[in-house]
Amino acid sequence: MSTTASEQTAASVVVVDYGLGNLRSVTRGLERANASVTVSDDPGALDDADGIVLPGVGAFGDGMENAGPFRDALADAAAEGRPLFGICLGMQMLLTSSEEADREGQGDVTGLDLVPGRNRRFTGDVKVPHMGWNELDVTRDHPLVEGVDGQYAYFVHSYYADPDSDDHVVAETDYGTTFPSVVANDAGNVFGTQFHPEKSGETGLRILRNFVDVCADQ
Repeated sequence: MSTTASEQTAASVVVVDYGLGNLRSVTRGLERANASVTVSDDPGALDDADGIVLPGVGAFGDGMENAGPFRDALADAAAEGRPLFGICLGMQMLLTSSEEADREGQGDVTGLDLVPGRNRRFTGDVKVPHMGWNELDVTRDHPLVEGVDGQYAYFVHSYYADPDSDDHVVAETDYGTTFPSVVANDAGNVFGTQFHPEKSGETGLRILRNFVDVCADQ
């Protein structure tokens, strides 16, 4: 475990270290957003956090296997109403299942099931993975996306979220098909971005600051 802090921080945030996250960039971005950040591989560290970040790069099946020890702690935090923010693969892990596990021959891999739905692979005449900058179209109010409608964020992914309910879609992006680029649960405390806010310049920093503000308001 490692801990970093700055003066007059707005909220304490735990970044989950399960072996597949871009931890350094995420931590740096959160610190710029005025959070006190703890990076931890201990599920018990989530107990006292104002907010939790689940980053991720790589395959859905590997992510769920590595994050297995955190499953109960993440579910408990979500049930308690604490903010839980999934980034890229971390966002996909918030859903129930993914076509990626089937495609990779990993069978039926169950996600965290905090946002009911399935992750699907891009099809049609588009290059996969979707990589680069693309526009955010905010479709409903949520504090995470305040001030970013029409702005651009940085994406790297081959699969996208397909929630069971349109009510769980907060923002959309077009890449051959219109897909959810930000999702949230019914209560609004569990949410995720398909893009990388830590790599998305001022737009990403605004989103991270919005997240820290949500954590501070708890």
